[in-house]
Amino acid sequence: MTINRRNFIKTSAVGIASTAALASCAAPVTEAKPKSPLDELKPLTDKVVPISLDERKARIAKAQKLMTENNIGAIYLDGGTSMKYFTGVEWGNSERMMAAIIPAKGDVKYVVPHFEEARLRELITIGNEVRVWEEHESPYKVVAGIFADAGIKSGKIGMEERVRFFLFDGIRKEASHLQYVSADPITVSCRMFKSAAELALMQVANDITLAAFKVTHSMIEEGMTQQEVGSIISQAHSKLGAWGGAMVSFGEYTAFPHGSKTPQKLKKGEVILIDGGCSVEDYSSDITRTFIFGEPTKRQREVWDLEKAAQAAGFAAAKLGDPCEMVDMAARKVITDAGFGPGYKVPGLPHRTGHGIGMDGHEWGNMVLGNKQPFQPGMCFSIEPNISIYGEFGIRLEDCAYMTEQGVRWFTQPSESIDKPFA
Repeated sequence: MTINRRNFIKTSAVGIASTAALASCAAPVTEAKPKSPLDELKPLTDKVVPISLDERKARIAKAQKLMTENNIGAIYLDGGTSMKYFTGVEWGNSERMMAAIIPAKGDVKYVVPHFEEARLRELITIGNEVRVWEEHESPYKVVAGIFADAGIKSGKIGMEERVRFFLFDGIRKEASHLQYVSADPITVSCRMFKSAAELALMQVANDITLAAFKVTHSMIEEGMTQQEVGSIISQAHSKLGAWGGAMVSFGEYTAFPHGSKTPQKLKKGEVILIDGGCSVEDYSSDITRTFIFGEPTKRQREVWDLEKAAQAAGFAAAKLGDPCEMVDMAARKVITDAGFGPGYKVPGLPHRTGHGIGMDGHEWGNMVLGNKQPFQPGMCFSIEPNISIYGEFGIRLEDCAYMTEQGVRWFTQPSESIDKPFA
């Protein structure tokens, strides 16, 4: 039998079609994966502007002015937040000294192991003098040499608060003719008061955390563990463009201000507390939201409303020129007037009402009784009274605020109600 080309193509096409049809019948049908609310999130960091070189130089100039006013010849910075704040250099700490020294006059100097010099020079944008030491040599002698070459033959050296003791002790022994004091009058006076650029970065960080919490709230299901809810929060932060996360507690464990190690699975009617934040270009957020999984009881609603009133009273008490302690006093009064406490007693508010915040999640400027630091523009702080009732639940609402020339402002709007935890 002769098969011409046209018949062959026709016959082949029928065979292929039949085979494809059989294959499609045999192939398992895969359903499209439901879209997660996380998939809808987009980065909020597109317009972020990092701290400029000019701003860092202005910080150093301010620090040098403060050193002159406080009769401090130089400040010594270990690796950490203050080093990054002034120089832009981020360096992990080890047993080997890596330091930045800012003299009252002159350029920043760096001390580093010789084998790390090339890596350090990649990071330096301010100053260019790097003094090295070999593994068998004393880095303390190198530091003493910097002091001597700067003409500091007597007087005070400021040690930044995070300097590790063995470094301080080694420098003190090598240059024992100098007096060593806290660098807080320099470093705190610079870092406590944020510039417009810093406030803008903190605003983005707070926006991201609030958005991450909000989407997480929509995804919570009965039976979830704290870790599962925490994982959603971390994923949401990542989708929104930042590294972040949160502590999560359920039920009676929400009365523990910083959580419990006890494994927990969410049940209907339980209180959920999430407390966390993120970092955007080194600047932090810190937010707490407390809500109910299901319908709130009368008791839960009353305590939640009391907590909201306490937070609002703390915000109203933050006034330019008034001491920070006023925030704590105002918020605590609302809680104690309702029969909780007094003081730090539980049931009641067992800790201060807030803390300073900036590059570090907790900085100077605590909202606590006894802090007479007057509010000034640029100060950033949390307002987070907390009502802990051991054996029942805890309620904490936390938002961060900042002081302007016109008065206090929120970074994020507080919860409206127990039914609307996200404004």
